[in-house]
Amino acid sequence: MRWLVGWSSIAASFGTVGAVGSQGEGRTIQPVGSQLLWGDPDPLWAVGDWRPDEVRVVTAATPKGAPAIRLAVLGCCGATDEQLRIGLLAARGGALRHLTAWPGSYTAVVQIGRRVTVAGDLAGARPVFHTPWANGTAYATAALPLADLIEAQLDIGHLAALLACPESPEALGDGTPYEGVKRVPPGHALILREGSREVTGYEAVASLAVAAPQTDPVSAVEGVRDALVEAVRARLTAPRHAPGTLPPDPGPVPGMGPADRRAARGAPVPGIGADLSGGSASATLALLAAGLPGLPGTVLGHGTGAGERLLAVTFNDLSAQGHEGELERARAIAANPRLHHVVVAAGEEALPYAALESGPLTDEPAPSLVVAERHRRRLAAGSADHFVGHGARQVLDAHPARLADLLMDRRRRHLLRPVAALARAEGPFAHSLSVPLSVYRAARRLARTSYRTGLEEAAGLLPDANRFAPDLDTPADASLAALAWSRPGPAARWLTGEALAEVSVRLQGAAIRPASVQRPGEARARAALARHAADQRILEQAAEVRSQRLHAPFLDNQVVRAARALPESLRVQPGARAAILRRVLAGAGIHDLPPGWGAPSQATANAAGRIGLRTALPELIALFDAPLLADAGLIEARVVRKALRAASEGEPLPLDGLADLVSTELWLRRLVTRRGTCWTGTAAPRRRAVAGGVVPAHRTLQP
Repeated sequence: MRWLVGWSSIAASFGTVGAVGSQGEGRTIQPVGSQLLWGDPDPLWAVGDWRPDEVRVVTAATPKGAPAIRLAVLGCCGATDEQLRIGLLAARGGALRHLTAWPGSYTAVVQIGRRVTVAGDLAGARPVFHTPWANGTAYATAALPLADLIEAQLDIGHLAALLACPESPEALGDGTPYEGVKRVPPGHALILREGSREVTGYEAVASLAVAAPQTDPVSAVEGVRDALVEAVRARLTAPRHAPGTLPPDPGPVPGMGPADRRAARGAPVPGIGADLSGGSASATLALLAAGLPGLPGTVLGHGTGAGERLLAVTFNDLSAQGHEGELERARAIAANPRLHHVVVAAGEEALPYAALESGPLTDEPAPSLVVAERHRRRLAAGSADHFVGHGARQVLDAHPARLADLLMDRRRRHLLRPVAALARAEGPFAHSLSVPLSVYRAARRLARTSYRTGLEEAAGLLPDANRFAPDLDTPADASLAALAWSRPGPAARWLTGEALAEVSVRLQGAAIRPASVQRPGEARARAALARHAADQRILEQAAEVRSQRLHAPFLDNQVVRAARALPESLRVQPGARAAILRRVLAGAGIHDLPPGWGAPSQATANAAGRIGLRTALPELIALFDAPLLADAGLIEARVVRKALRAASEGEPLPLDGLADLVSTELWLRRLVTRRGTCWTGTAAPRRRAVAGGVVPAHRTLQP
């Protein structure tokens, strides 16, 4: 796992604990396996196997004796060194948004004298965390190191909210699973001034009362195309450094260049690769990446040089039925001479819930933990730089709550096609008027419900979510449930009444606090994107293949911004995502797509999930024989075991809710059994975070 960590202190009181070389009593502390980017009084480290081209530091010239002005960019950033210098000058004047507008996925840290600014991203895939420490503030791009630093306890209330309302930022707040460690919301930056901290937004938020200006659909799609092309190009071009911009050699944890990656034992294939498993988003990235360089597959600065083809990986799930159509479409696309097609055959060993006993400790719990082994097997066949289409659904598709936004703007006619599609999805026996009328009434009710009233209603209904769980068997049912300011998550039906009541209190408190209220559709869409981006981040940690980098361009800032400019009337149309991606490819000169391209592929994943649950049932029952979640008062073990058996026998229960419970239990067990901390030095914490006694007296987890 790679992360960035630093702190801002009050100079008068920080002399005894600091970076390497701090004065005072000689006490030192630094992260394990780190390289120092800049030192006291506000040090910054990069931790992990960062490549040289992923760590860039630019310094502005200042008079002798004047405070330092510098910018660190970590990750894949398409800006040139000159653009970084211009961005540093803009940030000096307070223009934070400028730091987030370059192609790629990265974290930017600016130091101007004793002021430090750390900018998060719009989706939440590259978050920023902070905590009070040593009369100042420590920050990092991972929560666990900060929890170790302050020897944090486990926040059971946050875990309850994560299970009960995972897509409700009002319930989650700015907390993390660790008490005292806070998260900077997506679209915000953390500003530190000699120990004091401020979280400020750099992105405009849509008003509830004023409709956002509508962009022309053609121009909006062209904007998405340009943003995607730039995002892909940022990963393909060679590193653009000026001499002297790299930090010192990290020593025991060096960055991995192309030659190092080829020599590393078990390293993935050098070069560029992409998923080609049937999804329209990953296929779009594969075709864009293969077509951008001059010669077929030429990748500057990577792999073996000119003439190399892009490695396209298709995951052939032998245990799932109805997978033949996806394979045929993948083979047709891979006929492109710029692509080298590899089919990864996998049976029961790559099903969801496989190899749960092995796996790294991730920063936080996430549903992706139950499919980590499945993805690891697929990614092991990929390249050192591998494109994935994750996030396209949340970035391009319309959340059902956007129907309420259309009604608020008096655009009722745009509801006809989506509600008709829902009626057709119900089957031939569905009543022709009942579904459209139900959806329209629910959308109108949401459009007329204020933010505060909506949260108060959700808080009132939440304590009964384990007794009156909504029926989500059909697309219309799911859409009706989503037409709300807040709704219970799929795991809420198995939580205890006490846990649900505590989350209800959180929602009630959020309802009465001042907030920059958004339109309901946009607010719910942003929350769903943040939830998915957080899961994608944990997946990268859980399924990590050493020396490999996963690239998810749909979660990049410039792609998210371009997608938000798409008119809601275009988003809500059936098949909108596939149509937008077709136009993106057509704009890049790619027109020949196989029949059925863009067809939904979610059914295959659902079928594999049910088969994996049935196969791993004995292990899952043993996992919940004496679960830590029950010790914390969040579930009753007997209830969850009964649900696991029922789901394995085919009962229509929400599999994603069971995945939430299993992954959280797995994460808790890995957390309490870990050894060692993230810090070293004479002033390092004496014990790791959550070493024991991690919950209140009435909820004690024993390691």
